[in-house]
Amino acid sequence: MNFDELNINNPLINALNDLDYTNPTPIQEQAFPVIMSGADIVGIAQTGTGKTFAYLLPLLRQLNFSTQREPRILIVVPTRELVVQVVGEIEKLTKYMNLRFAGVYGGTNINTQKQLVYNGLDILVATPGRLLDLKLTGVLRLKSIKKLVIDEVDEMLNLGFRHQLVSIIENLPEKRQNLMFSASLTNDVEILINDFFYNPIKIEIAAHGTPIEKIEQIAYHVPNFFTKVNLLEHLLKTDDEIVKLLVFVASKKLADRLFEKIANKFPDKIGVIHSNKSQNFRLRTLKNFDDEKLRVLISTDILARGLDITDVSHVLNFDLPDFPVDYIHRIGRTGRKGKTGIAISFINEREQEYQLEIEKLMNKTLDLKTLPEDIEISQVYTDEERPILYDKTYHKSNDLKSSKGAFHEKKEKNRKINSGGYRQKLKAGKIKKRSGKKR
Repeated sequence: MNFDELNINNPLINALNDLDYTNPTPIQEQAFPVIMSGADIVGIAQTGTGKTFAYLLPLLRQLNFSTQREPRILIVVPTRELVVQVVGEIEKLTKYMNLRFAGVYGGTNINTQKQLVYNGLDILVATPGRLLDLKLTGVLRLKSIKKLVIDEVDEMLNLGFRHQLVSIIENLPEKRQNLMFSASLTNDVEILINDFFYNPIKIEIAAHGTPIEKIEQIAYHVPNFFTKVNLLEHLLKTDDEIVKLLVFVASKKLADRLFEKIANKFPDKIGVIHSNKSQNFRLRTLKNFDDEKLRVLISTDILARGLDITDVSHVLNFDLPDFPVDYIHRIGRTGRKGKTGIAISFINEREQEYQLEIEKLMNKTLDLKTLPEDIEISQVYTDEERPILYDKTYHKSNDLKSSKGAFHEKKEKNRKINSGGYRQKLKAGKIKKRSGKKR
């Protein structure tokens, strides 16, 4: 099937032609008629399969020109970067349409965003926190929302946005269409669906945990952080096919530490991004990586969901994630839109347990490679890698056996005889009576 066979109007067809998109992906093809029918929908598909267009195309197809100020479509996403991306996709598809849209998120001037809302919108894309902030100001009114889209809802719940999501939904008109799209469906998501959706139609393109088959998955068993750094440097120096590498680490602290270790060895080719960086810095760094001005981008899981970074040749799990499904999201940053990709994992001894869980989820084993011979194996472990000693008894066993414990004979000089209190000493004439003084 091609887009011409769907019930898409000419402005959208022209925009798709400009983008050289001719054939819908399976999630786009199956979701389009359901959304057009007005039914609630839950769409589950592998990352990189076009979920954003899957809901935007039918929503834009039904949206007519209006001069009212209140938005009619609300799209809620977990991160600022995803707000920017969704707004960018709307901009591409509405090239030949007269519609008003904007994205709002925290970390920027709320007064500017208040003005955008006040001027009037058809579509509002927002993170949960900033959406509620704008509603509390009284500028944003949600009484005209006809379509609600919750994108990457499982990630929002993981980030602790459940209370905000419930508050948003409870402030929307009861008569509305609900659309939810994600790469995974958890128990918490099921509860949300049962509470607020009306007989949703579920579309699942691929089984939960199924990786994109065009991604080659390899792994190295690496003992510690500094050896991982040495291996990364080796791969960057010896593998010319690594032209655009997205590196995932476990924390913001580790992201900064890895950047400090390798940035000087590859000048102006390494970037780092996480939630402690300013919004302008994050967007600028992401654009430089997308434009291939940077060869390597180090990131926390902030970039593991939803974002469409073009032509990522390799993904590196510098640390394996704690949850197997997050591995699927990470490697899905490569091998997108029918292209091939390579996912590499550096696995220390503790993370081998995570490796087994990931392989069980995928029903597929990682291709384990041998460390190159010229890699220096570091004997230094970071504080996070050192074992935690919960037993604080450091005595030798012989000392414990010879110990007499707390009950032992005192030395002669330490022996004292209780000579009695004040009254006994006064009666015996050993001390004089104290003189009373008025105070």
